[in-house]
Amino acid sequence: MHRQPHQFIDRHTGQVVTERLFADRTVNFIYQDVREKAPAAFKALTSARACGLLGWLRYDLALNHRLGGRGLLKTLGVRINELLEDPGLLDTPRKVFERKIRYWQCRPMDPRPGTVVSPADSRVIMGSLRDSSSLFIKEKFFDLPELLGGVGSRWHGAFRGGDYAIFRLTPEKYHYNHVPVSGRVMAHFTLEGQYHSCNPGALLCLASPYSKNRRVVTIIDTDCPRGGNLGLVAMVEVVALMIGEVAQRYSAQAYDDPQDVQPGIWLEKGQPKSLFRPGSSTVILLFQEGRVAFDKDLLANLRAPGVATRFSQGLGHPLVETEVEVRSPIAAAPATGKPRKETSN
Repeated sequence: MHRQPHQFIDRHTGQVVTERLFADRTVNFIYQDVREKAPAAFKALTSARACGLLGWLRYDLALNHRLGGRGLLKTLGVRINELLEDPGLLDTPRKVFERKIRYWQCRPMDPRPGTVVSPADSRVIMGSLRDSSSLFIKEKFFDLPELLGGVGSRWHGAFRGGDYAIFRLTPEKYHYNHVPVSGRVMAHFTLEGQYHSCNPGALLCLASPYSKNRRVVTIIDTDCPRGGNLGLVAMVEVVALMIGEVAQRYSAQAYDDPQDVQPGIWLEKGQPKSLFRPGSSTVILLFQEGRVAFDKDLLANLRAPGVATRFSQGLGHPLVETEVEVRSPIAAAPATGKPRKETSN
């Protein structure tokens, strides 16, 4: 695995930024040397037990408490004025990474129902599952049936030929995930798996890595009153190295009265849905064929020239991420969108 720089484009400024990859040397060692020379050790390192131990050592061990508070907030570049809580209370690494923000003020949202918003402060790439599309990347990041539970899953057929967006969180990010569309939950389930790193270099070492990690799948129906007429939308929350849990905490107002996500409940766009435990991880959105059109600036950035991206390795062409904020628009129903189904709310 080559340790070339990995860059992305800041959506607000248009600037190319070089990412400081978390534990890059360690990840390279695990995914190159250990994976090739000691496969049993590699499997153990990406297991649930190792994930929990690494997370505890990094974020909960008493020796690490000195890394909390304003010093860590400053090191990570956290904007203090966004915090909901007194920064003095964030006195451990875990509290810093599980921080809450005044998203209703500092993450404005387009309220129109026909828009899709980013579920996280993250770096995003988009693609298509249609082999006739210029965005098609064959089974590199995930295998669709496997991602949704296997060939026998009732859901993979619904998204065959559709589009997807992959949102990669990094350790310094705000780690609450928010609802990307308004709609009724049709299904909600967890699929067991490993805890592979979301480092860009590590991703390219494995075939369809997101299909192999533990993940939580939520299917949202937007073709209903107050929905956005965007068809079915799958939100797949993928765990990673040192991320052993996705805590479901849907809140209809601020972070108040969090509840579990389950079939039948209504999810309002832009509201908190879940919390990744500390580290970095990924959210994948799946859309049915022809139901959304991605924002033009994000599509243009995908093929931007002169950007050093690790995703150019093994993919045949560069694939550039754009940094987006949670609740910012990333797609919308096309002008020729399919008619709304007549369903009861």
